[in-house]
Amino acid sequence: MDPQLLERLVTMQMPYGKYKGRLLADLPGHYLGWFAREGFPKGELGKLLALMYELDHNNLKGLLDPLRGQPPGRPGESS
Repeated sequence: MDPQLLERLVTMQMPYGKYKGRLLADLPGHYLGWFAREGFPKGELGKLLALMYELDHNNLKGLLDPLRGQPPGRPGESS
């Protein structure tokens, strides 16, 4: 898995819909489940939503906690 995808989940905001402006990592499980049932959008957004759904569905959202608030760059890198 590409670590940059995980970083995008905690930095990219939902661009439209009821949860517009909310970080992808903070989207509620029922919303991610709706996309899983109805179909994820094409492109990067769909890929990220599918990944977030898997993390949420498997109770792995905590894996994103160390990435929150990190400056741009490699996760966990200290200066």
